[in-house]
Amino acid sequence: MKMLALLLLITLLHSPICLSVTVSSSKPKVEVHEHTDAVLACEFKTEKDQSPRIEWKTTGKEAAFVYFNKKFSGRYVGRAKIEGATLTIHSVTQKDSGQYRCEVTASQDRVNFGEVTVTLNVLVPPHVPSCEVPSSVFVGSDLELHCKDKLSVPPATYRWYKDSKALTATADTPYSIDTNKGTLKFKSVSKTDAGMYRCESSNSIGAPKSCVAQQLKVTEYPLNMTILIAGAAGFLMLLTFCCICVCVCRRRGCCRKHKKTKSTKSFNPPPPPPPPPIRNLKNYKQTHSFMI
Repeated sequence: MKMLALLLLITLLHSPICLSVTVSSSKPKVEVHEHTDAVLACEFKTEKDQSPRIEWKTTGKEAAFVYFNKKFSGRYVGRAKIEGATLTIHSVTQKDSGQYRCEVTASQDRVNFGEVTVTLNVLVPPHVPSCEVPSSVFVGSDLELHCKDKLSVPPATYRWYKDSKALTATADTPYSIDTNKGTLKFKSVSKTDAGMYRCESSNSIGAPKSCVAQQLKVTEYPLNMTILIAGAAGFLMLLTFCCICVCVCRRRGCCRKHKKTKSTKSFNPPPPPPPPPIRNLKNYKQTHSFMI
């Protein structure tokens, strides 16, 4: 047993020590408001190399260097700094949102590479939404009003107002509201739906923002338009009736053309009448000779 323990101790003393770099982040997910500073933490530990190479990169489709060869690049020049391996970006905007990767290379360590990913989410308060309200519609027509704020993070929810009063959709109201998409729908517009409409966007980051109220007019169809529509409807009904009659006639064979057949019999004129018979040729001759 003593010999076995001695051999094990000798083996451990002569075996190479596993030297490696370790990289981690105390805050892998960062959320900050727009136009503030974002601190992306990156901590590393090496066993031997005291001056490892540090790099920061963005990931995804638009992957690019943030910090490389001890210099910042792109839009981070003049607005970012490095302390150890921790990256600080000043006055962030929505464009800075995304995933960032901290890479540490320690060439003197046996395992000489380590990395960690930090996600940055820039929160944006509501912006003035774009509102689509037509100037006028006809009575009885369907209508859809649109409201959109594409910049707020997290995405905004919406509320519609008519004549400065908030609209609330119920089973009895002639309209429906989608608070996530920002749509206000009418199935059949009436005169009472006319008024000033505006939309408000809001989220948990900042104060709500509203578009300028717009006038919606609801008008009756003009008389000449009514006559035109009625005439067009009557013409279509007459045309449909004629088509049905033609189809029925063709099915019953009324519209088929009768072919004229030529007679196979030939026409023969009657023969001329025979000359009158001469009854007594002798008397005829005597009479004629006497006359001569």
